[in-house]
Amino acid sequence: MAKIELNLRNSGFDQLMKIFALFLTMVLALTSTSAPAWGPTGHRVIGELAGDRINGRTAEQMALILGVEDAAEASTWADDQRSNPLPFWRYEAGPWHYVTVPDGRTYAEVGPPPQGDAVSVLADFTAIVRDENASREERARALRFIIHIVGDLHQPLHVGNGTDRGGNDFDVTWFGQSSNLHRVWDSQMIDGRQLSYSEYEAWLDRAITPQQEIEWWTPDPLIWVEESAVIRRGIYPHESQTALGYGYAYWHRRTAERRLQQGGIRLAAYLDWLFAE
Repeated sequence: MAKIELNLRNSGFDQLMKIFALFLTMVLALTSTSAPAWGPTGHRVIGELAGDRINGRTAEQMALILGVEDAAEASTWADDQRSNPLPFWRYEAGPWHYVTVPDGRTYAEVGPPPQGDAVSVLADFTAIVRDENASREERARALRFIIHIVGDLHQPLHVGNGTDRGGNDFDVTWFGQSSNLHRVWDSQMIDGRQLSYSEYEAWLDRAITPQQEIEWWTPDPLIWVEESAVIRRGIYPHESQTALGYGYAYWHRRTAERRLQQGGIRLAAYLDWLFAE
């Protein structure tokens, strides 16, 4: 951030207002990165669904690392850190929340970019959690990232097509208010329910059948990515129909909720696999 020098001899209300405007511009520039996957509600729903399903050994191992912090609480940590002014959080960690898979390609064909992506760092953080020589602080950071990334990969627009920053550059209106497709999927459809994350989790949990839990139980991130890429292709509205509201929510909210349910099941599956003997 540029250094702001004050000329105290010429200070006054007008000068202070100019300085404040400059500062606000800098803050907005620093925070104009792509939106995080799911909002806090979505991530916490996934964490809570997983917390209800992990086995006893997994719960004990997580407690050794995170203490009383459960998966729902840990799930938003990686997004919270995006407000951290350190360059690591501003630049290096940004690409770790998504992957890019162009239409007609698979992640196995494309692979991660040099700076890494959600799939490649998921493997890195898994190795850290399993490293007995790593400090508790290092393992806690890695585990929080894992919990968050599993949720990220179930948001269809965090498997981007490489053309519009995962829908961030696809402008729409949501019930008359300016928005973009990424934000609609992150939070606006979900928050429109006006439920707390625990209420929402209870709704979605009751609707998961034993058969679905068996079918969805997989710790393989490439499966999650492939599913999101397929869903992504069907959620873009026509460019002449970008005024979104009840109709779009009617057709797509259930898909978003299914991804939350699957994200919770897969997070439990991944955590059990992570801590398996």
